[in-house]
Amino acid sequence: MGRSDFLCAGLVILLLHLIPGILGWGKLGHYATCKIAEAYLTKGASAAVKSLLPRIAEGDLANVCAWPDQSRFRYRWSSALHYSDTPDFRCNYVFKRDCHDTKGQEKRCVTGAINNYTTQLMSYKDTYSSKRYNLTEALMFLAHFIGDVHQPLHVGFVGDLGGNTINVHWYRRRSNLHHIWDTLFIESAMKTLYSEDLGVMIKSIRKNITDGWRDELKNWGDCAKARVICPGSYASESIKLACKYVYRNATPGTTLDDDYFYSRLPIVEKRLAQGGVRLAAVLNRIFTRKSLVLQQWD
Repeated sequence: MGRSDFLCAGLVILLLHLIPGILGWGKLGHYATCKIAEAYLTKGASAAVKSLLPRIAEGDLANVCAWPDQSRFRYRWSSALHYSDTPDFRCNYVFKRDCHDTKGQEKRCVTGAINNYTTQLMSYKDTYSSKRYNLTEALMFLAHFIGDVHQPLHVGFVGDLGGNTINVHWYRRRSNLHHIWDTLFIESAMKTLYSEDLGVMIKSIRKNITDGWRDELKNWGDCAKARVICPGSYASESIKLACKYVYRNATPGTTLDDDYFYSRLPIVEKRLAQGGVRLAAVLNRIFTRKSLVLQQWD
């Protein structure tokens, strides 16, 4: 698919950003993650990203970070790449055990996809190798999946499909636990705390990065053994958070209200922040330091 082929999908994305009230965690969360990342890109990485973006993005990675969700029906093979469910109540993530699709095909999960698209982007400026890949798609998939792996229920329990079968009430609204974390948390935060203004929410998260999480920030982008990417670590964080906070007090039939919302919202915002900082760190390594890093499967 060439860049011009993204025109219709890109227009839909941009129009959705202009219409208040219809954006949920998927679109808002991915937009915020990529917008946060843009602030941490090196000059070289930013230039490389802009050179790969489809024209409809207008030079802004955040404008196309939701594209993989909207392309699922066209690229049905990609559905399994947005998550990696784990055995119930194990509360840990093991790549060899957990990274497979429903048919058991290995490496078809969110961490496998992150590794795959990172490897593809590592061929940037390698004329021979890069011809094998669509690096525009690789960039958009990578940015999106790094956001996905930071949403705790994208590494939830296999028995409830990452919270999809846990039916609860979000205040007075019937929903399921996965949809609450995908959509309703940010929707509620936008309404009650940020005057329906995504820019204000992103600004607040950025302030927390530089102030509240300053001591942690220097470690967020690091990977062990000089690896360019370490999605297994991000997935491990997500399932631990899911066990400790997401599933707790959220049994079928319960009503989740202010107590749940205000105690978990800091987790949502921190995961958006971590996803953004790490996305930038990965892109910086790919485009400006790739000779110094080692790519491994996690």
